[in-house]
Amino acid sequence: MDTKELYREILNEHNINPTHKKEIADFTFSHPGVNPSCGDNIVLNVKLEDNIIKDASFTGSGCAVSQASVDMMLDLVIGKTKDEAMKLQENFMAMIQGTASDAQIETLDEAASLQDISKMPARVKCAVLGWRTMKECFEKNCSCAGCENPDCCNIK
Repeated sequence: MDTKELYREILNEHNINPTHKKEIADFTFSHPGVNPSCGDNIVLNVKLEDNIIKDASFTGSGCAVSQASVDMMLDLVIGKTKDEAMKLQENFMAMIQGTASDAQIETLDEAASLQDISKMPARVKCAVLGWRTMKECFEKNCSCAGCENPDCCNIK
């Protein structure tokens, strides 16, 4: 089996059988993400305890690339600190932009299978949707416990 075929299988597995596409209770952060060029939309939910991502999930719909990418991202970030998750996000974006080192790509585990997306401009927004949504969520501090910001988590 060649590398491209293996990567295609990884993408298909995460799209057809996503581990993290579900509702979770007691999340502390939630944020919607939309890719209007493809019609992808997700809501990312993250449960943070003591600065550790204890659980995370997404709901929504979209193309195989967007759905598989967010599922792979959640595989990576659950169990990590917020800072570690943001570093992985930086590594993923560098990979998609073609500027990542081999060491950065190695940190991405199965998400590295999306490296060739950088050569498909129409699919880049699909691949980065989950990663961009997570970054926005953490940067905007979209904590939903007692949230009063109607533009924050869009769930109230």
